[in-house]
Amino acid sequence: MIKKNTVLALFITTCLVFSSSVFKVYSAELDDSTRTVVFDSSNKTITLTPEQVKRGKRLFNNSCAQCHNGGITKTNPNIGLELESLGLATPARDNIESLIDYMQNPTSYDGQNSIAELHPSIKSAEIFPKMRNLTNEDLLSMAGYILIQPRIAQEKWGGGKIYY
Repeated sequence: MIKKNTVLALFITTCLVFSSSVFKVYSAELDDSTRTVVFDSSNKTITLTPEQVKRGKRLFNNSCAQCHNGGITKTNPNIGLELESLGLATPARDNIESLIDYMQNPTSYDGQNSIAELHPSIKSAEIFPKMRNLTNEDLLSMAGYILIQPRIAQEKWGGGKIYY
């Protein structure tokens, strides 16, 4: 009887220690430096709140992940949502303000043509209903989520077929 109780107690303790260490990783808040992103083209920064990051993730998964799961672009795997691709776009889309502008009025990668009829946006909300009720605060949260992902997922974000 004592042996069974000891084994059971040891098993329960091991499970609790393991689960608390695993859940600690998932529930830990991101530090300020991870949540700090470039706000505009003058390199002004903004630190997102943990709530903004969570909201951005939820909104991104609901509105964007169908085509951009893991930061890739299913319709053009050569262009992802990693900072390098965002920075090489015209205009550069590597800050909050420019990503919000893109989500409102999307253009081709070279910035020459509107793609609002093809890409979900606020401008085309009648075609893409998921964009219909998004506020500027929602767009800020989604843009922030996109910009912090390279720090969290590293090379997996935008990594394409290698990872997804």
